[in-house]
Amino acid sequence: MDRPTVLLVDDTPQILEYCTRVLARHYEVIGTASNGIVALEICAAINPDVIVLDISMPGLNGIEVARRLRSSGCRAAIVFLSSEELIPEAMEAGGSAFVEKSLMSSDLLVAIREALAGRRFISTFPTDESD
Repeated sequence: MDRPTVLLVDDTPQILEYCTRVLARHYEVIGTASNGIVALEICAAINPDVIVLDISMPGLNGIEVARRLRSSGCRAAIVFLSSEELIPEAMEAGGSAFVEKSLMSSDLLVAIREALAGRRFISTFPTDESD
């Protein structure tokens, strides 16, 4: 059985390298992009199963990329990477999952697995409650 394919999109090279290392054992990372325009071009050419997509990128941000992908008929699961305050807008734009960058080590693989199964996933954010 073929492994699901993943496109990684982030403007930070270290994030792309980290995600590639983490995902390589379970998924086929078939491309990386450092901006939204290139991400759209790659998606059109290779049609990945999953797109791991940073929201905060210069130029075309991840939410706009997701909107354009959905309007073009792209059915890939979209796993957003960003910060908590952007969850509603990201999910409305077509996201399947949302991973807080600080929680990637614990949540990224789970988020992709859930998204591929047609379920939603949102990182559980630590609270500042004190007893």
